[in-house]
Amino acid sequence: MGVAPRHATFRALGTEVYVAVRRSAQLDRALAVTRVVLRDVDEVASRFRDDSDLARVNARPGRWVAVDPLLVSAVEVACAAARQTDGLVNPLLGRALVQVGYDRDFALIEHTAAGPSTEPDPPPLDAWREIRTAPDGYVLIPQDTALDLGATGKAWAADLVAAALTEHLDCSAIVSVGGDVRVASPDGGAWPVAVSERPGSEPAEITALVDGGLATSTTTVRRWTRHGIRHHHLLDPRTGIPASGTWRTATAAGTTCVGANTASTAAIVLGSPAAGWLEARGVAARLVDQQGAVVRTGAWPRGGRAA
Repeated sequence: MGVAPRHATFRALGTEVYVAVRRSAQLDRALAVTRVVLRDVDEVASRFRDDSDLARVNARPGRWVAVDPLLVSAVEVACAAARQTDGLVNPLLGRALVQVGYDRDFALIEHTAAGPSTEPDPPPLDAWREIRTAPDGYVLIPQDTALDLGATGKAWAADLVAAALTEHLDCSAIVSVGGDVRVASPDGGAWPVAVSERPGSEPAEITALVDGGLATSTTTVRRWTRHGIRHHHLLDPRTGIPASGTWRTATAAGTTCVGANTASTAAIVLGSPAAGWLEARGVAARLVDQQGAVVRTGAWPRGGRAA
């Protein structure tokens, strides 16, 4: 009888999910735990489900809305990312994303070029400061805004899965939710992680994680055409349009996956000042500019091992 596999992939939250554990016998249970966590996240935080708690909040801006406490946690995580980046990672870009054409699950808009031409109308950069939450399950967003947790949601979900696997399995595990990676290694062992710009492409480097998160933000995927113009999903909250600047890809490490993704997203939005911004915060990161040149910051290995 062959040895059972220690890793598996499936789709959830509109993306590919990868789960691996040290011991093969625990894979089935790890998958079951992961599916439950991601199902719960989808039910409360999806922008593309009319029955989600987030959709109900967006339908009633300016009013308190009763929600599952899980969404309260998601919103508080998103607001913390906004605080850390002075609003560059912003949870109130829901309307601007719709206006540039990201108005449904990405698989349904990838080849859509039609639609009314609408000038993006982003909220004031500090509007997120007016978001209110109550721990017993209420959220309020400002008038004329809409939540979108895409900038932190997958990373937060990866952190939740890793915590659940540690609690229920007490073994070393790694999870990737759409490329947002979180490692939990109670045994102290390292996991190799491939760093690439696009899903399925050859790894540019192999790094190792013992604990914490690794996240990549890129303008090279989740792209669509609208009125002959190519768009991507990473909006600059200062303009409401897709960020354009120095970097096409940013990969960052952090103590959590949310922390890593907050840094990588902010780097794409910041453009040329990103390397200094990351260095000042001690963030280990790998930036790739529009011509393919690589800049590394913090403790990211200068001689990162190529695949």
